[in-house]
Amino acid sequence: MHWSSLANLALIAPGAHALLRFSCSQLVVERLDPLVNPGVAPSPHLHQVVGGNAFNITMDPSSPPPTQATCTTCTFADDFSNYWTAVLYFKAKNGSYHRVPQKPNVGFEQANGGMTIYYTPYTGNTKSSVTAFRPGFRMLIGQQQYRTKAEASRFRQLTYTCLKDAMTRTGETMDMPTQPCPVGIMANIRFPTCWDGKNLDSPDHMSHVAYPTSGTFESGGPCPDSHPVKIPQLFYEVVWDTTKFNDKSLWPATGQPFVWSQGDQTGFGAHGDYVFGWKDNALQKAMDTNCNINCPQLKTQSIAQGNKCTRQAQVKEEVDGCESSRHLLYIMEVVRLLTEDVTGLDSLPGVAMGGM
Repeated sequence: MHWSSLANLALIAPGAHALLRFSCSQLVVERLDPLVNPGVAPSPHLHQVVGGNAFNITMDPSSPPPTQATCTTCTFADDFSNYWTAVLYFKAKNGSYHRVPQKPNVGFEQANGGMTIYYTPYTGNTKSSVTAFRPGFRMLIGQQQYRTKAEASRFRQLTYTCLKDAMTRTGETMDMPTQPCPVGIMANIRFPTCWDGKNLDSPDHMSHVAYPTSGTFESGGPCPDSHPVKIPQLFYEVVWDTTKFNDKSLWPATGQPFVWSQGDQTGFGAHGDYVFGWKDNALQKAMDTNCNINCPQLKTQSIAQGNKCTRQAQVKEEVDGCESSRHLLYIMEVVRLLTEDVTGLDSLPGVAMGGM
C-alpha cells in the first residue's frame, strides 16, 4: 500500500481495524435514477454514477448486475455494484451554472474522477462479524428535498469536508462550506449499518436499514432489535474540484455558490444511492478476512483498466452548458413554487403531468 493511503486511512477512521478502500472511476453522468425513479427517462435530476456497466433505466432486481455487466470502473474487479450521487454545480454571479468536475482521491490519482468507496467490517477492540449485502439489496441515504439542519439531522453522517490539502479529514460540516476551499470540497456519504435481515429493499429504500441505537458504527453502537443484523458500513468520498471557482468576485451576492443538481444550495439535501452487485461471495470474503486496499482474496484490476469501462448516456442532453443551466433554473423554480405557491405549478409545462 502506498504510504499516503496508509496515512489517509489513519486519518479517516483511527478506530477501525480494517477498511476495504478502493477507487471507482466515472461510469456515466446522466439523468437516470433506477432506484427512486425506475423506468423514468429522464429522471428529475442529474446523477453521477460509478461501478458496473449494467447500470440502466430500471435495474431490475431479478437481473443481478454481475450477470449483466461486462466491466466495472472499480479496482476490485468482482464489484459490479452501482453507486451514485447528485451532481454539483457552481452558480456564478451572472446566473449561469457550471458543472463542477470531480477529481481523484489520495492514492488513486490516475482515476477518471469518480468516487472512493469503503466497506468497513467492524470497529472497536473486539471483532464482531458483519453480514455482507445479498443479491438484490439496494438502499438510499439522504433526502433530496431537505433544506434545513433540523431535517438533515435525521441522517447522522452526511457531511462535507473543506479540503485545506488532499489529506484534510477534519472539520466536517452538515452544510455546504461557505468559504473557498483550497483543494476542493469532499462530500462524505455514510450509510446505516443495521439491517432487518429480511427485506432487500423497502418502499422508501431506507426502512429496511437503520442506525445503531446509540453512537455510530465507528463507536461500536448496538443495532436496534428491529434491525439486528450488522452490515458493513458503506461510505462514499466524492472530491469535487471547486478550485477554479475560488475567486469570490465570481460568486453571487447571496454568498455560497454551489448547488446540487436537484436545486439544493444548502447542502442539506445530499443523498447517495446503492445497488449491490458483488460477484458470488466476494464481499463476504473480504469482510471475513479484514481486507483493505490490498486484498489478495479478491480479483483486482488497474485504475487504467477501470477508466476504460464507460457507458454511453441513455438520456441525450447537455449536462455542462446552457441546457443544464435551464434545467437547474426549472428545478429551483419548482422548489420555490412548492414552498410559496402550490397553485403556481400549473404555469410550468410538464409539472401538472408529473414530468419534466
